[in-house]
Amino acid sequence: MEFDYAIVGAGSAGCVLANRLSAGGRFTVALIEAGGRDTYPWIHIPVGYFKTMGNPRTDWSYDTAPDPGLNGRSIKWPRGRVLGGSSSINGLLYVRGQAADYDGWRQLGNPGWAWDDVAPLFKRSERYRGGADEIRGRDGPLSVSDTTVRREIVDRWVAAAEAAGYKANPDYNGADQEGVGLFQLTAHNGRRCSSAVAYLHPVRYRRNLTVLTEHSVEKILFDGRRATGLRLRNKGGAADITIRREVILSAGAIASPQLLMVSGIGPGATLSALGVPVLHDAPGVGQNLQDHLQARPVYKTTLSTINTETSNWLKQVGIALRYAATWGGPMAMAASLGTGFLKTREDLDQPDIQFHIQPFSADKLGTAPHRFNAFTASVLQLRPESAGHLEFRSGDMRDRPLIHPNYLATHTECRTLVDGIRIARRIARHGPLAEVITEEYQPGAAIADSDFDALLDWARDTATTIYHPTGTAKMGTDPLAVVDPRLKVHGIDGLRVADASIMPRIVSGNTNAPAIMSGEKASDLVLEDAGAAAVPA
Repeated sequence: MEFDYAIVGAGSAGCVLANRLSAGGRFTVALIEAGGRDTYPWIHIPVGYFKTMGNPRTDWSYDTAPDPGLNGRSIKWPRGRVLGGSSSINGLLYVRGQAADYDGWRQLGNPGWAWDDVAPLFKRSERYRGGADEIRGRDGPLSVSDTTVRREIVDRWVAAAEAAGYKANPDYNGADQEGVGLFQLTAHNGRRCSSAVAYLHPVRYRRNLTVLTEHSVEKILFDGRRATGLRLRNKGGAADITIRREVILSAGAIASPQLLMVSGIGPGATLSALGVPVLHDAPGVGQNLQDHLQARPVYKTTLSTINTETSNWLKQVGIALRYAATWGGPMAMAASLGTGFLKTREDLDQPDIQFHIQPFSADKLGTAPHRFNAFTASVLQLRPESAGHLEFRSGDMRDRPLIHPNYLATHTECRTLVDGIRIARRIARHGPLAEVITEEYQPGAAIADSDFDALLDWARDTATTIYHPTGTAKMGTDPLAVVDPRLKVHGIDGLRVADASIMPRIVSGNTNAPAIMSGEKASDLVLEDAGAAAVPA
């Protein structure tokens, strides 16, 4: 088989590229996905993340190495393994980030990535069904909607945050991110809108687009220093395909750098130690790993929450029947309903923490809800200072790298997360929320607000990822940069990376929307270099 372009990974960015590069019929495009088709019904039901995360049918189900910042704990890192990638199993939360994030990328030596450059790409991708705003898109493929599921406990949290002095913000994706309100979702009419639903399904029958599911990529093939093909494997065995123009890696922040490594692009000493011939010494491959860590305060309440509303099969049947009849109710609910982008200190220019307010609670993500009514006020630091890395163990893609997140490695990270927990407590003391709280279940009244060390230790013992790994093939011009501002791998021809791994610094919020934007940006760059017309902004 021969194609003009091959896209490795049919995730948030990969589906965008498949759509844009195959438009017009000029180029032949192969989209290669290790997982299967997105036919599993729970993918398309918003609350289905409870069934898809941790499910080997749809999730790579990574685990981190024991992390010193988490008191030696290992935690689960879900990553999508299906058409749509992580956009098919995530919590549906749509966040662009702050303009300063992208201006910061530009200041790091990446022209074309400032806010004024990428804002039109966000707009182009969106079909926003909320209020009118000139910076929001109306005609794009990705359905973005305001939450339609309302819960009294979440509304009371938002009102209490306002009472505590934080401003209301009906559109944190508008001109200003700061404030409290309700999340926007990649959903429409009670159904998930993954990147596959938005970009791939409408064009899957294009004659020049070939979608290969359940095909793993073993390595990139080269002629000298030019990428010319891929070695694939499925149940029938291995086969090589030829790529005439470019190979584009969109396999995510773990698999994209791993594929570079097994193909001979990475830290030379590491490659040599693993017995992998060094094609290009790139010390930054697998470095600069950043993620958002969430602490999860839990409050018992007198109001009804999902915990008790799903406590037996009869109640669950009622919820299912309601969803089948109306496309509404708890099954149409995203992972979080309320949010807040807030500052821990008045002297900050931008919010440095984010809240995810959930009308349910559990001891650990993925475990059964508590048997009492409670809600969770999850809080995270938006811009961690430290970075982790991937530790590669062989030249075989089947040998998963060790993931070292390096959480809470600086004093500022620790202080910011503890201050976020304190803000959660302060909001909980204000009406109309305080009236319906019976107890702070976690961290618990036994830990005083003034006890920094105890609050930090509780966070180290209980905090977990909120599923935003980024940065492991970062963009830039410094010695650790893996790709240049046009997303071309330094030192190699015919090879780009376009996914969350290219972020030089993690964005201030959930990462699915920026990953989709990176697919839009990459498609423009590829088409420009091919002398073809890009998609109008």
